[in-house]
Amino acid sequence: MKALITGATSGIGRDMAFILAKKGIDLIIASRDTKKMQQIARRLPVNVRTITVDLSKASDCYYLYNEVKNEDIDILINNAGFGAFGPTWEVPLETELNMLDLNVRAVHILTKLFLADFRAKDHGYILNVASSAGFLAGPLMSTYYATKSYVLRLTEAIHEELRQSGSNVKITALCPGHVETGFDKRANVRHSIGGVSSYKVAKAGINGMFRGKVVVLPGVLMKLTYIGEKFLPESLMLKAAYAAQSKKG
Repeated sequence: MKALITGATSGIGRDMAFILAKKGIDLIIASRDTKKMQQIARRLPVNVRTITVDLSKASDCYYLYNEVKNEDIDILINNAGFGAFGPTWEVPLETELNMLDLNVRAVHILTKLFLADFRAKDHGYILNVASSAGFLAGPLMSTYYATKSYVLRLTEAIHEELRQSGSNVKITALCPGHVETGFDKRANVRHSIGGVSSYKVAKAGINGMFRGKVVVLPGVLMKLTYIGEKFLPESLMLKAAYAAQSKKG
């Protein structure tokens, strides 16, 4: 088998690379950081190809696909993404547009392109890394939460379309809560609440993907958040979300 992972130079993506490599799955890893990819590739016990791309650019998304489309990819993991913290009017518009390009457009392009290939051979797995943020609005990280909602709902819809059509292709959304990665630094979060290890999240995501689950919620807290979102009033969830987010500033 062979897997393509975006954003595999740190955190969840990097740990997914090591987990899949232990299973003997060859890898293609894609990110902007050539040096980090090469360092990781040297540590993996499988064949690894690195491709340097900036997936916030649509042209690079198509370039990546064209580079690997003939390599018989079995697994696509859309992991690349970032967030930004602060009141919406204080976050630079260019930052938000870049976030939309990476968190939403890149995921959509790659999902669509590989979905067509996987359906043609009636085999393949797509794992889209969303977030528990996808279940509710996120004051003080409004754009990030909105991007993850897009990824979650797109994945759920495609999952049902595949199921209804009798396809053997599987697509899964991984929805962790706070994870101990470099995400906070890029998002300008200074006082983050405690999180779970990226390895545990990565392992849960990989296992859920192979089991064909539509949504993977690592940890008891995330399952409770999911339940609360369904039964608590929207106004209360917004207040709770703002209180939780404000502690990060």
